[in-house]
Amino acid sequence: MSIAISEIFGPTIQGEGALIGVPTVFVRTGGCDFRCSWCDTLYAVEPRFKADWQPMAASAILAEVNRLSGGAPLLVTLSGGNPALQPLDALLALGHQQGHTFAMETQGSKAQPWFRMLDHLTLSPKPPSSGMAFNRERFEACLAAAGADTQVSLKLVIADEADYRWARALADDYPQLPLYLQPCNPAPATPEQPERETDTQELNARLRWLVDKVTGDRWYRARVLPQLHVLIWNNERGV
Repeated sequence: MSIAISEIFGPTIQGEGALIGVPTVFVRTGGCDFRCSWCDTLYAVEPRFKADWQPMAASAILAEVNRLSGGAPLLVTLSGGNPALQPLDALLALGHQQGHTFAMETQGSKAQPWFRMLDHLTLSPKPPSSGMAFNRERFEACLAAAGADTQVSLKLVIADEADYRWARALADDYPQLPLYLQPCNPAPATPEQPERETDTQELNARLRWLVDKVTGDRWYRARVLPQLHVLIWNNERGV
């Protein structure tokens, strides 16, 4: 089965979550079941961009990954949109045969049996500021679909006080999951404004606020991280 691909790029580094700083090639799929208010990848989400998504076989995707990596095995990051909507089992099986490892981030709205084939699964349910509702049953189905050898972590975006309170309550329900927090990008690029510059002062202010909240509340389990790719490359695509 073909996979809808928005873009494949790298090598770069992972800018978020448990694997921050790790060299990787990104495989970004097209299509999403959410419409978050602050989404910074609308070109991989909205159906109006479907004509730009290329249907690709697993072998063709890996051929491009290998071209970009110079033939060396590395971490492949599956992103979106929501990559859980795509048939990725053949890609994972073939990629593992070639020595690649795979990480994927999803909001936890769609479970797939091939989650057990992932090396790393980041579950990133969306907070109230996104405008999307959290579905616990679907989230827990995603947790159950992950295999015993899949490293699962929880990554939550925080835009304001309401998001912070929601994150604390949710994280308390899943103490077994490594927890990563990051501030929300205050001005993400859009297809209409692809070169919009990030307000790095505002982003850093949000990061400092989040650090102060976590340390002031003695919430020592949480790891607070920047959106590293935004700080380094602003909203530029393909890096």
